Amino acid sequence: MTKRNLETLSFDNTYARLPESFYAKLNPTPFATPPYLVSFNAAAADLIDLDPEQAKRPEFAGVFGGSMLVPGMEPLAMLYSGHQFGVYVPQLGDGRAILLGEVRNEQGEKWDLHLKGAGLTPFSREGDGRAVLRSTIREYLCGEALHGLGIPTTRALCVVGSDHQVYREQVETGAMLVRMAPSHVRFGSFEILYYRKLHEQLKILADYVIANHFPHLVDCSDKYARFFSEVVERTARLIAQWQAVGWAHGVMNTDNMSIHGITLDYGPFGFIDDYDPGFICNHSDHNGRYAFNQQPFIGLWNLSCLAQALIPLAQKEELKASLDRYTPLCEGRYMELMRAKFGLIETKEEDAPLIQDLLALMQLHHVDYTNLFRALGLFQPGSPSLNQGLRDFFLDRDAFDKWAHRYEDRLREEGSRDADRLVRMNRVNPKYVLRNYLAQTAIEKAQQKDFSEIDRLLTLLQNPYNDQPGMDGYAASPPNWGKHLAVSCSS
Repeated sequence: MTKRNLETLSFDNTYARLPESFYAKLNPTPFATPPYLVSFNAAAADLIDLDPEQAKRPEFAGVFGGSMLVPGMEPLAMLYSGHQFGVYVPQLGDGRAILLGEVRNEQGEKWDLHLKGAGLTPFSREGDGRAVLRSTIREYLCGEALHGLGIPTTRALCVVGSDHQVYREQVETGAMLVRMAPSHVRFGSFEILYYRKLHEQLKILADYVIANHFPHLVDCSDKYARFFSEVVERTARLIAQWQAVGWAHGVMNTDNMSIHGITLDYGPFGFIDDYDPGFICNHSDHNGRYAFNQQPFIGLWNLSCLAQALIPLAQKEELKASLDRYTPLCEGRYMELMRAKFGLIETKEEDAPLIQDLLALMQLHHVDYTNLFRALGLFQPGSPSLNQGLRDFFLDRDAFDKWAHRYEDRLREEGSRDADRLVRMNRVNPKYVLRNYLAQTAIEKAQQKDFSEIDRLLTLLQNPYNDQPGMDGYAASPPNWGKHLAVSCSS
């Protein structure tokens, strides 16, 4: 592979070839103070064939801090709308982000370079167009954490900071994040064209998306219905993965939903610590619309909004048939993932109550979700004394013992071998996740210009299933101060 420098990245700006009504062309607004590199992700750089040595150049922070462009970039802010907390907002768009351009690697894969926190755009409404260091660190780390867990997501190339002051609940320092995705087309990208009755432009966008990202559908007579069907399937599988790993998005508005079925727009996300199916990670979500256990339903609701927007292009019956597939797909994939977390190979009817009953016990006894499943791989059939470590997760050990007896019987039915099961379970039950308190610790150090914790977490979370020497402290349940951190949309 030929490694490229900043000036020789291979740009192919297909979105900029669409009609100008889809976006506004403008350059990023530089910080008022000099930019500096906070953290660089070599794994993401590899996706665009960028030589990691480029991050050492002073120009690197300039390019990705909004003060310089390199040949081939065609910056633009994308237009879209969306349903926010269930209410349609007629115009949103990139209010603090700018698509710098689209880079193709040697494999022909295209990656958007999307600069978040790049300043005011025509779609900023009453915002300031900026992002703060706190929020960029959270998105930077969580995108890589979910990727490490095998969950489809945007990636992040780097964080660039400055001493530029940004006003949120208090004065904070500004930062920019380079987010990467095959494209940043959202459900809301279609909604705005539908509600404005711009059906010809709706067709142009659909044809563009299919040609560039679903090319196997180009020659199908029912390509729009098939496109929607694939979005349904990808979204169902994605949300099943969120549920299995115990992760809440926090703001599942339709403008935050990707047509690629990848996790998009990290704000007040959270991994569950003590298991609580009603976990609300966004302290602005007063009614719990986006609570953890509501995510599968909200996925369907959002898809129905996309289906409505596609009615001018596809038969209503075909769109409804795809929507009807969503719940069985999501629930089926979730059960596959949960069986794997329990070390089960075969599929049996009693699996659902076995799984749900342990989750109920975990909720009742405030058991750490990630740590319990990691420890469950060490389960040994026989006397309860062999599983003292597992029993100690529960205040009512007898209740766990009763459940463990059922689990033991289930394992025996399929001839499970302990050593093999442990290997399988450790491949799907992570030891490390990005708990909010870990992110907060990295943020507080970064605010003192110590960026070492960001890089340490980045390395750790890229391999969350492997035991890493000297890192056991990062697998611990959060301290009391870290259990109830308030995270808002500005985060």
